[in-house]
Amino acid sequence: MPIIGIIASSNFVPVLSIEYLVIAGGAGGGGDGAGGGAGGGGAGGYKTSTVILDFATNYTCTVGAGGAGGGNGLQGSNGSNSVFETITSTGGGGGGGYSAGANNLGGSGGSGGGGGVPTSAGTVAGGAASPSGQGNAGGSGSAGALYGAGGGGGGAGAVGANGLSGSTGSGGNGLASSITGTSVTRAGGGGAGSGGQPRGLGGSGGGGDGQSSGLSGTSGTVNTGGGGGGMHYISGPFQGGSGIVILKYLDSYTATFSGGVTQSTTSSGGYKVSQVTAAGVSDTVSWV
Repeated sequence: MPIIGIIASSNFVPVLSIEYLVIAGGAGGGGDGAGGGAGGGGAGGYKTSTVILDFATNYTCTVGAGGAGGGNGLQGSNGSNSVFETITSTGGGGGGGYSAGANNLGGSGGSGGGGGVPTSAGTVAGGAASPSGQGNAGGSGSAGALYGAGGGGGGAGAVGANGLSGSTGSGGNGLASSITGTSVTRAGGGGAGSGGQPRGLGGSGGGGDGQSSGLSGTSGTVNTGGGGGGMHYISGPFQGGSGIVILKYLDSYTATFSGGVTQSTTSSGGYKVSQVTAAGVSDTVSWV
């Protein structure tokens, strides 16, 4: 575990070391509209480390929203970025839809969205993890003789599975963190949807399940950055889960958040942990 505490800077001004976990919003799953299937949304970008900060200074704190699911053959929307100080986690890439055009491509993002389903023969690429280092790529989607199979959205810990004949792509698994004192997995990719094949399951860590005939899909879980499930035309669409910012610091210090922040702070073992679950673009946090 990183060492968290007070250290002296070169001019002997005390500064504070903060351990952080910053996860962006997950992307929405792709839209269908004709029974062909669609790709799962990519998980939000995942960043964790420590940062050295000054006391009594306001630092930006923003939690990214999940992206909307695509409707009627459209690519799902990317998730929004989460930000703490200068650390930015990038929103997940939208899942590809059932389409003959660019809307069937998986979108790039913190983790890439799963490729959708083309209206004719062939495969569709999943989205890249971009910028690199925050997640994994989405799986590819493919057309089928009767029903297509979308690709699973990428997760923080694994790539999304490819959609193949007889096998719809599941979302990539997320990553576990014990920053709160308990191991919790977050940022799983969304599973893909299909008109007639078994649906793709969401990756561990909040990824939504895809939808198939007779089985409903799900959205990504809030405050995990999980991607939304891919759609089948009977209902939907399924959005990505919102992100989260978690901050750990010595319990002898107090964090002050601006008025727009929704957060909870607990103390254990000499540390405080603040979990920020909602914030706008102008919100801040400082320490005394």
